[in-house]
Amino acid sequence: MRRATFAYRLLAGVLAAGIAGPAFAQACVQPAERSAFEVRALQSQLMVTALTCSRDQDYNAFVTKFRRELGTAYSSIETHFRRTGGGNFARARDGFITQLANDHSQDGLRQGTAFCPNAVALFQVALAQTDLNSLATLASDRNILNPMVTPACPERPTPTRSPARPAANTRAAAQAR
Repeated sequence: MRRATFAYRLLAGVLAAGIAGPAFAQACVQPAERSAFEVRALQSQLMVTALTCSRDQDYNAFVTKFRRELGTAYSSIETHFRRTGGGNFARARDGFITQLANDHSQDGLRQGTAFCPNAVALFQVALAQTDLNSLATLASDRNILNPMVTPACPERPTPTRSPARPAANTRAAAQAR
């Protein structure tokens, strides 16, 4: 009886892995999604800085200037979680955003009184950026805390085409090919 139970559990595990395999294969981050996660991390860092250091006006200026870029980043993040999370995408997305804010807040607490002097200057640098890509690069270059550790999706190979051949003039020529 113990063997039968073990065999059923083993079979159930194998089936679950087979079903989940495609989901695991999709659990990667596309390049545009990676940029979006970097921008969201920067936004979260600036939000925590604004709340902790009384820099609401700076944060509002950032959000106003980059409203479109922040919306694009949010949409890309949602697309990622829809692709990888299925029916639970909203929970996964909200969990990530909450974790991001908590991580930045905890980082601020660890820095103590040095946090505001260190973090406030980031507003000026962020406001000097021009687009989504420059914001993502800033976040990456400044090593802004980002809990998204999902690996990058493999690049799809570019299909190669064989040289075009002219169409056959007759049925016999087509069959000869």
